[in-house]
Amino acid sequence: MSTTITFNQLRKLKDSLPEGATRTIAENLNLDVETVRNYFGGANYDRGKSVGIHLEQGPDGGIVELDDTTILDMARDILNGKVKVAASS
Repeated sequence: MSTTITFNQLRKLKDSLPEGATRTIAENLNLDVETVRNYFGGANYDRGKSVGIHLEQGPDGGIVELDDTTILDMARDILNGKVKVAASS
């Protein structure tokens, strides 16, 4: 299922995640950590993949259309305490 969000909202959500959340999402979804970072606006395509985000310039950082909300949903579940983040070592 796709969804639309502003770029600034997406970055705020990512910045609100606890340390280790990106790695937790990657491990739970069997993705490279860089792919998860790219989902939140990163651009490391040497190690990570593009995961269906489409950017359109505009106010509030522009509009982001996400083809698949699985990563977004897991990030929200982490923030709501439904998914635990392993302590980093």
